[in-house]
Amino acid sequence: MHRLAENILNVDADYAGSRRGGDRMSDAKAQTVYFYDRHPISRDIILAKLRASRGHLDGLRPDDLFPHDQDHFGGLAATDELARNAHITNGSRVADFCAGLGGTVRYLAYKYGADVTGIELTPSRVAGAQDLTRRVGLEDRARVIEGNVMSAPIDPAAMDAVVSQEAFCHVPDPRRALSEAFRILKCEGRLAFTDWIANEPLSTDDSKLMWDGMAIQPLRSIPEYRDIVENVGFRAVVAVDLTTEWAPILKERLAMYQRLREEARQAGTPMGHVAFHASYVRFVDLIQQRKLGGVRIVATK
Repeated sequence: MHRLAENILNVDADYAGSRRGGDRMSDAKAQTVYFYDRHPISRDIILAKLRASRGHLDGLRPDDLFPHDQDHFGGLAATDELARNAHITNGSRVADFCAGLGGTVRYLAYKYGADVTGIELTPSRVAGAQDLTRRVGLEDRARVIEGNVMSAPIDPAAMDAVVSQEAFCHVPDPRRALSEAFRILKCEGRLAFTDWIANEPLSTDDSKLMWDGMAIQPLRSIPEYRDIVENVGFRAVVAVDLTTEWAPILKERLAMYQRLREEARQAGTPMGHVAFHASYVRFVDLIQQRKLGGVRIVATK
């Protein structure tokens, strides 16, 4: 297990951060890519876990990946809830904004029979997603392409649904991303996403900590989020506060990260991305205090 912990946590401990001034969009891209290049969940980590449990990587199935590749709060149940709200069924054309390693993309394709295109900013995540998708034989209906959700490389009115999970918090202009979701949806198409919210304004120190450790942009309240979604053209907007639901999930994830850090310490290996750990500890604390929280928003074009 020490070797696996070393693989998971062997990332740069020295963190320089990114410029606070200058071109905010460029800073945001650089900071987000920096964060996800060093994220504790990666293609290599997933394959290492599978190799350790199975002894080999031959004959992988999509459901072999699901215990490892669902990098969002609530796991498969949360994705099922989005799918239900987005009316995703067999043959639905779906876009996943900020798709990461493609866990949601593959799950929706495999379980629901949807044709799913994920858009992801970080090149290493795109490469990892493509490799994992190929290994489980879903290339015909599941794909992750490199792109920016503020200018989605998808034709207008091409999609039945757009989903996203805890990702718009990294986007410097969520209004532009949601406008893109509106553009690529067919008439009566559905939007369903989850994201972080600020139930109270964060202090300057906490805002900086979230940015330095997890590339988190300034957050908004649920009413502010509703206004953005409505102002870009969506109707029948429903927002569900997930703060209470997320609190125990975040505590469990923090405990997992801390176990890995301790295993790395005992093994004499690097203990990981220091800024990420510091910000995640504070993030969990802010969730327990209900200063930060989560929301699920569903709307129709």
